Amino acid sequence: MKQERFVERHQAEWREFELWLERRSDSARRARSTRREWSGIRDDEMPARHRRLCQQLALARRRGYSAVVTDRLQQLMQRGHSVLYRTKPAHPRRAVEFLLAGFPRLVRAEWRCMLAAALLFLVPLVSIFVAIQVKPDLASGLFPPQMLAQFEQMYDPASKRSLGRTNEDDLQMFAHYIGNNVGIGFQTFATGLVAGVGTVFVLIFNGIMIGGVAGHLQAVGHGDPFWRFVAGHSAPELTAIVIAGGAGLRMGLSLIAPGQRRRVDSLIHGGRRGAKICIGVFAMLVFAAFVEAFWSSIANMPASIKYAVGALLWALTALWLLRGGRNAAHQDDEDAA
Repeated sequence: MKQERFVERHQAEWREFELWLERRSDSARRARSTRREWSGIRDDEMPARHRRLCQQLALARRRGYSAVVTDRLQQLMQRGHSVLYRTKPAHPRRAVEFLLAGFPRLVRAEWRCMLAAALLFLVPLVSIFVAIQVKPDLASGLFPPQMLAQFEQMYDPASKRSLGRTNEDDLQMFAHYIGNNVGIGFQTFATGLVAGVGTVFVLIFNGIMIGGVAGHLQAVGHGDPFWRFVAGHSAPELTAIVIAGGAGLRMGLSLIAPGQRRRVDSLIHGGRRGAKICIGVFAMLVFAAFVEAFWSSIANMPASIKYAVGALLWALTALWLLRGGRNAAHQDDEDAA
């Protein structure tokens, strides 16, 4: 086909594409507000129009058309690409929507991995707690004597200090708790790269350690201060660890059981989903650190109030994860993947 005939055939199509870029691409808000008045190319047609333009550019180059044609098509193609594939600007509302709806959907979509992670964490925790009540000397096999003495000092019923700490102030402990919590969460998720074995080990290890501390303090008569301390922040913190473990197991399964995907593609897909889940886990752990630093440590608060707040946070956490995003009109494509 001669160049003149090629241009004549597609000129109107190029002009429509160019007009859309001029009128619709600058501001998404303005584009939505003028959607009814707009009579040109529909927004949902643009990806197909852009692919067609790329084909026309390749055809023009192969046929050796003049630079006037190829340069114009090249510019239109680049402008369209920059609009269609540009990064969406960060918006606080999107972050809130993800935490309230998108994150719970992702967690529910991986419920089998989450259940496995919960069992790997809770069974050792409960088992070692019960075992220490039957045989208190078992705690000496888990912790050195100096550490057991430190635990007993931190949760001494006769002490008037803040619960769960020695002399640090709230801000210092807030920073410490963030680093500690996020470190455990990241470790639990990232070790899933070792075919999930690392995540399994971290979950079991943390379950044993937490159950060991709780069991020892309960056995020596320091249980009341300990339970009052952990009641508030236990819901977001322990749940976040389990979710991070579930994400790690998902990534491990993507490596050892890729299904129809290539192993590397399956790992990338699982890693992306896991990374999204870890965003929510990070938010949960920061919130847990805030509660732990500024609420859990209050020693003179009646136990009934501490337990009531703890029960409320457990109920809200469960409601959020089980119901969040179920009534949303839009769901991410990856949620169903």
